[in-house]
Amino acid sequence: MKVFQNIHRYENIQSFKAWFRTILVNTCINYYHKREKNLYSLEVEHATMPVYDENVIDKMAAEDILALVQKLPTSYRTVFMMHVVDGYNHREIAEMLGINEGTSRSNFMKARLKLQEMIKTYYPHLFSVGLTNNFYEN
Repeated sequence: MKVFQNIHRYENIQSFKAWFRTILVNTCINYYHKREKNLYSLEVEHATMPVYDENVIDKMAAEDILALVQKLPTSYRTVFMMHVVDGYNHREIAEMLGINEGTSRSNFMKARLKLQEMIKTYYPHLFSVGLTNNFYEN
């Protein structure tokens, strides 16, 4: 339909086949983008959030925490240590490491999530019945 509706825009300087293909490809991309946002949507009330005991870190030895931090990928570990231990903000970390501030934030969040998973895996006995979402809030 789009080809017929826009035939008056066709110019003889390019082949009809190329013009037709451009319309076809752009229509497919537009269709995909319209549907893409609905493919993976999940209502907030249906989303499951991992919950962690807010005092779980207090129950762990410093050596155990450090051992888990050392298991993080280098980029995550570096940003995590600079932010949590050294106290730098993400703008400062980005400048020092030569990365975008968004990358610093992303690496920090991914480090937090990986640490949460590792703690839950290696130390399940530390979690109690009254669970909350306050783990390294920052």
